[in-house]
Amino acid sequence: MQPQGHVQVIMNTIDFQLNPQAALDAPRWLWVEGKRVKLEHAFPQHIAESLANMGHDVEWSLASKIFGRGQIIWHDEEGVLAGATDPRADGVVAAW
Repeated sequence: MQPQGHVQVIMNTIDFQLNPQAALDAPRWLWVEGKRVKLEHAFPQHIAESLANMGHDVEWSLASKIFGRGQIIWHDEEGVLAGATDPRADGVVAAW
């Protein structure tokens, strides 16, 4: 899941212009093999239906641990730090 999770968080950040917390909060998917994919319980129903209509074998999963977890610290051009932690983990963002 690690490379798939990285791609999804980067897509959320660059393509969908989400802030660090929203990029980590977004529901994830896991490609298993062939056309079989697992979707996190919060994944949008209409996208799941579209995948199924395209011939994918869609499975819903309540086990969020299989979808990875992460933390982010951004450092922008002005020196501002922005942190986020994945709701699938037990992390926390702290500053001093």
